[in-house]
Amino acid sequence: MLSENSRKHILATQEPNWPSEWKTERFSSCKNQREKTMPNKYRNKMMASVHEAAVDLYKVGGLDKKTMREFDALCLTPVLEMTPEKIRALRKRENTSQTVFAAYLNVTPSLVSKWERGEKHPQGASLKLLSLVEKKGLEIVA
Repeated sequence: MLSENSRKHILATQEPNWPSEWKTERFSSCKNQREKTMPNKYRNKMMASVHEAAVDLYKVGGLDKKTMREFDALCLTPVLEMTPEKIRALRKRENTSQTVFAAYLNVTPSLVSKWERGEKHPQGASLKLLSLVEKKGLEIVA
């Protein structure tokens, strides 16, 4: 006969007995939602195919995380740094003031001013937004 602690341990470590259709529906709906909200941008169609194959290999254990990160870096479109002159030209191309430009990017006007003077450099999400504005125009973030 099992002790009370042994029985609790066995119950705690067992997976719930969910119907298989619940698992697949939930997973596929999450996957589809993620694909709709965050599509990957690849350098070209060939890189998209290579990356898709690498993702499949990673899922089955054929690639480790480090190698997968290297594939991400090679296949996905890079975000390049922007010079102060390029940021100023971008803002002027969109015909906006620093205050309006800052509002679109969700940063302070003083930060835009510092970017344009070269005192600070955009990073992370701000740099990505600037890249999007450069490629598609300010209305893409409106």
